[in-house]
Amino acid sequence: MALSRKRKIIIASSVALVLTIIIVVSIFASRREEPEVTTARVEVRPELRSIVTASGEVRPIRFLNLTSEVAGRIEEIYVNAGDYVRKGQPLVRLDPTQLQAQEQAQFAAVQAALSDVQSARTQVAAAENQVAQAQQNLAAAEAALAQARQQVVAAQTDVDRAQVDFNTAQRELRRVTELVEAGVASRSEYDAARDRYEQARVALRAAQARLEQQRIAIEEAKARVNQQRIAVRDARNGVERARASVRSAEARADQAQALLRGQASQRAKATQYSPLTGVVADIQARVGQFAVAGLSTTPLMIIADMSTINVEVNVDETEIARVEVGQPAKIKVDALGERELDGVVTQKNPLAVGKSDLQGGGISNRINVQEAKEFKVVIELRNLADDVRDALRPGMSATATIITEVKRDVLAVPLQALVEKAATPAPTPAATPTAANGQTRPKTIKGVYVLDGNKVKFVEVTTGITGENEIEITGGLQPGAEIVTGPSRVLRELKDGATVRRQTRRSTNTNSNSRS
Repeated sequence: MALSRKRKIIIASSVALVLTIIIVVSIFASRREEPEVTTARVEVRPELRSIVTASGEVRPIRFLNLTSEVAGRIEEIYVNAGDYVRKGQPLVRLDPTQLQAQEQAQFAAVQAALSDVQSARTQVAAAENQVAQAQQNLAAAEAALAQARQQVVAAQTDVDRAQVDFNTAQRELRRVTELVEAGVASRSEYDAARDRYEQARVALRAAQARLEQQRIAIEEAKARVNQQRIAVRDARNGVERARASVRSAEARADQAQALLRGQASQRAKATQYSPLTGVVADIQARVGQFAVAGLSTTPLMIIADMSTINVEVNVDETEIARVEVGQPAKIKVDALGERELDGVVTQKNPLAVGKSDLQGGGISNRINVQEAKEFKVVIELRNLADDVRDALRPGMSATATIITEVKRDVLAVPLQALVEKAATPAPTPAATPTAANGQTRPKTIKGVYVLDGNKVKFVEVTTGITGENEIEITGGLQPGAEIVTGPSRVLRELKDGATVRRQTRRSTNTNSNSRS
């Protein structure tokens, strides 16, 4: 039976629709089988930098808490918070009235002490005169003693001579007496001999008396010498006492002068001067406030020493191993916009600090092993221009880019081209690492997909340092090879030997200065 025209039209339309559906399905099927990918050529980069980026704040080399060294009411504050001050610049002035009165009283005490010193020195001069007079008297007494001794010698000679004369007269009297008894000598000769004997005896007694007087005179002279020696000794002791009095008076004068210097220093401290060149970070005192000194001294202001400016940043524990002292760094301070400052790492704190540890203590009795840890790194800013130094303030937010390693003429590929996939299982269980729970931990390998025609091949590679957008390839690839760089969803599902289509895209220059 012949088909009607309407049925023919319906059948033709159905066939056309089926063909259309088949063509669309084929197109979509072919697209799924040949995914579009982006590619890049493996090239040798002139320089590749491995960097660590961390955030922190601007910190001066030190903070100085300026406190009141004397008591008094604050009369004037010469600076404001944020002002740049130089060493020796006046900052705060206190009421000096009480301090001036104390200084004047101490000055009067110094004058009195100096007067006592002068009086003691006059006493020393008088005591030294007494010593000289006593020494003169001693010399005179010793001279008299020497003269008395000479007179004793002379008296002893007279006694010896009188003794000889007496002995001679005695012998002559005895001989004349014998001659008279024998009738040879006359009575007159006997009387004359008798008279000479008596005269010699009297002369001997007189000489002996004079000798005794001279001996007594010697004893008296010795006594006077001893007396003068005692007088000299006493006079010298008087000199020593006077000199000791001078030393004591001088010590009291020195003490009074030291107290005066202290009072003068205290009065001078009524005006506080900046001990360093820096920035006034904070002012805690107010005009009219009574400042006290001592254990509970009144804080006046905080000055930051900006002679050397540091940036303290916190580096994550996964990256701290690559940071070393002496590495260069680039710093951006939020307040300065995109301007980069030069710096050098000067300190790496070995103590880890938890990110939630606001006190910065680091070690505690309880350890949160799941909490991320950070390490403080100090970077010293170098080659600062004057306008930059004046613009920097303590506490400004900063970001540091630490250059941990630099390599030149290295083979590098984009980071997104690197793929990690499970390795082929090892033939023996002993070669397969096992996790703590007893389950097998799969081993992964790193590689890239190399494009050969319109097919890809997975090539295992070894890597070196990691840059911001690129990673060093130390083995497995040759320069000039074309590799698949994306998209990431395609790379994750791409299989070895799969057919792909190159995606047309605008070429861009990859930045080789990188961060990890």
